[in-house]
Amino acid sequence: MFAFAGLAIGVAAAAALLGAEANGSAPPVQPPAALDPANFVRQVTNPWFPLRPGTTLRYRGETDGTPGHDVFSVTHRTKTIQGVRATVVHDRVILHGRTVEDTLDYYAQDKDGNVWYLGEDTKELDRRGNVKSREGTWRAGVDGAEAGIFMPADPRVGQTFRQENYKGHAEDHFKIVSLHASVKVPAVSSHQAMRTREWTPLEPGVRDAKYYVRGKGTVLEETVTGGDERWELVSISNR
Repeated sequence: MFAFAGLAIGVAAAAALLGAEANGSAPPVQPPAALDPANFVRQVTNPWFPLRPGTTLRYRGETDGTPGHDVFSVTHRTKTIQGVRATVVHDRVILHGRTVEDTLDYYAQDKDGNVWYLGEDTKELDRRGNVKSREGTWRAGVDGAEAGIFMPADPRVGQTFRQENYKGHAEDHFKIVSLHASVKVPAVSSHQAMRTREWTPLEPGVRDAKYYVRGKGTVLEETVTGGDERWELVSISNR
């Protein structure tokens, strides 16, 4: 991800954390403080998390017992963060026919194929559409926040990565637990899915599972302990 030795060191250090968890969280991966734009490519093409502009993934599910939809749209827009041009993804959670969470996520891919998460602008909306919270918003390089690895180029079982690091606000981690998981949702069925375990020190009692299918991206996300949330992929469209 980084142009200097930090690229190899940063990714290798993350990969070296095989199976490393203590009380449900992994030791933080410390990437170099500065990103080198020369080590990033124009588009995110990692097969486990492809972000082709114009693609929209629609999910159906529920959160805390309330049914709804999640619309994940890869825009044609980009945003420059620490000199790196990131792909902008517009993600909306819709409950009772209204948007309750509206987020712009920023992803970029390095020359090795690792997908990095560079930040997000998120809004929680009230019934009238007014912003009631921006908690969880962060940007790499701002107020001590650092980018993280969202998807490695060569996933292996046992690898543990930090997706984001904005202390006290955004501290998501994940561990790859299978590359041959079975998953069946309306949009796809596979016996070769990647399954990850997800957690954050900010919610120590909550554990999530995510399933990824090559060429599709995230196809299922569900809370396994500490909550009641599930989103399954129902359709993919391109324009």
